Amino acid sequence: MNFFIVDDSTAIRAMLSDIIESEKLGTVVGEATDGVEVTYEQLHNKEIDFLLIDLLMPERDGIETIREINPQFTGRIIMISQIVPKDMVAEAYLLGINHFITKPINKYEFISVIKNETKHYLQEKSLLKIQQSLLSLTHHHYEVNKAKILEPTPDSHLSILINSGKNLLMELGIVGENGYYELLEIIEYLFHKENNTESRFQFPSLKELFEKIAGEHCKASNREKICIKKEAKASEQRVRRAIQHALNNLASLGLTDYANPIFESYASSFFDFTQVRMKMLELEGKETNLAPLRLNIKKFIEALYIEAKKSMIE
Repeated sequence: MNFFIVDDSTAIRAMLSDIIESEKLGTVVGEATDGVEVTYEQLHNKEIDFLLIDLLMPERDGIETIREINPQFTGRIIMISQIVPKDMVAEAYLLGINHFITKPINKYEFISVIKNETKHYLQEKSLLKIQQSLLSLTHHHYEVNKAKILEPTPDSHLSILINSGKNLLMELGIVGENGYYELLEIIEYLFHKENNTESRFQFPSLKELFEKIAGEHCKASNREKICIKKEAKASEQRVRRAIQHALNNLASLGLTDYANPIFESYASSFFDFTQVRMKMLELEGKETNLAPLRLNIKKFIEALYIEAKKSMIE
């Protein structure tokens, strides 16, 4: 994989290059200190597979740079930033970025993201080659065989599932929040667990979920067990905060427009509606005699997985 890094921080560029080279993720074949230095022709000539780009830069930010090179650039785009304005993150995903990583960069998260995106990128390129080869066949031969050749594989199902999960989290207003990537990793883990279970699938405990995704981040640690315990707890806290943001966003939508389709669809499926109503009263500054809100993390994750799976059968 060929990487191109765009960031106005020399330290960030050096750190990313070191991780990519030391972990054998690919080769860094180009760098830039600002988006204004990046063109599609430059990326094309260097045969760039991965563009790692900062969101906020002095002359031309990551959003404008991506807009400039799209739709010609077909590689993976990973956006990186410490400051995460939600509207800019949402716009970045709409423009086609594949992942958003927040600073300070977690080495193990970065490695996991790059490995997953590399796998999906290679699958897409393989499928594209198949499609291109089909164009050289006769029309009759193509019509007879295309259904078999392009039949969805488990990996393509996973890609659809993850993209659906991203869209759901965007609608809930938590793209780029701490906990966002953990939720996507949980979706992927549940997908593999369900497809590798011969008997009736049972939703795992929260402890299992967070320890499994923590285990992926701690594989290279010298003290793996301690790392897993610590990272699992941190992941749960990040997910809890992300879910809290989703609750706040839904409650705000309900106050603005009770008939809002997102509010109607998700207020009772992702949360207990009593919680949403309490949050709405809280935002209005009204006091209630009910007990303090206690988030049901498992209900939210189950709803997220079920809603994401619907895209695979629609």
